[in-house]
Amino acid sequence: MKKIGLGFILLVSLLTVNCQNNMEIKYNELSEDEKKVIIYKGTERPYTGIYNKHYEDGNYLCKQCDAVLYSSEDKFDSGCGWPAFDDEVDGAVKRIPDKDGLRTEIVCANCGAHLGHVFEGEGLTDKNTRHCVNSISLNFKPEVKATNQVAYDTAIFAAGCFWGVEHHLKLAKGVVSTEVGYIGGKTQNPSYKEVCYMKTGHAEAVRVVFDPKITDFETLAKLFFEIHDPGQLNRQGPDVGDQYRSAIFYFSEEQKLTSLKLVEILKSKGYDVVTEITPASEFYPAEEYHQDYYSKSNSNPYCHFYKKKF
Repeated sequence: MKKIGLGFILLVSLLTVNCQNNMEIKYNELSEDEKKVIIYKGTERPYTGIYNKHYEDGNYLCKQCDAVLYSSEDKFDSGCGWPAFDDEVDGAVKRIPDKDGLRTEIVCANCGAHLGHVFEGEGLTDKNTRHCVNSISLNFKPEVKATNQVAYDTAIFAAGCFWGVEHHLKLAKGVVSTEVGYIGGKTQNPSYKEVCYMKTGHAEAVRVVFDPKITDFETLAKLFFEIHDPGQLNRQGPDVGDQYRSAIFYFSEEQKLTSLKLVEILKSKGYDVVTEITPASEFYPAEEYHQDYYSKSNSNPYCHFYKKKF
């Protein structure tokens, strides 16, 4: 009986190892430009990366596998045109000497994604080390401040008639409230009639308040792109005019960078994108009869339909 038990255990162990060896490791999907650097070890042009002059508190993650690589506490301005760090998260970065012996490559220790090169002895910081990293190899996760109160976040999206946009966004998990209104124009407190017929420059938009413990801006922004056609300029379906333009009005650098990243992903997939990405200005709530329009009328959107794109 003892021999049979050991044999059974050995068989189960071999089957488990075999299953593990055949499991496909899932990494984040990369655009063609990202592959050129991360997979094929290219280098982005200096001063073009989104994290070169980026100094929010938080952590920098591997674009391919989301492993935490660097802390904002170790980031400094080296003047070289690429993000620079004088230290890494313990065990997160692997060093590989170039074959010519002149430089040392750095890669993600978890997935092998190319990050850049490391240099020592330059005297730029007390640690005397500079990790020169391509922005395109990184994602950023901001630091979450501890609080005893529920802290909600806000996003504003414009994608044609605000009735349909609100209908889809209010159903998203983690959304606390939605409100339709006008933003991005030159007239104070405009009416619906003024926005439609007097060229105030406003966009019909939806202000979304969400719980960051349940969802995040990127998830909502992906939904925004998936419920309308971002390739239509100043229109959406049968609705024509700059008030129906596609736009994201961001409140932070993080929202801006996330929006730009999603636009590049869509373009790499072959989608046309004319979405404006601009700082949020004053938002004017629309008339009450516009709020929750489809819930009140018990009907469905006529020009907003969900299509998976990410």
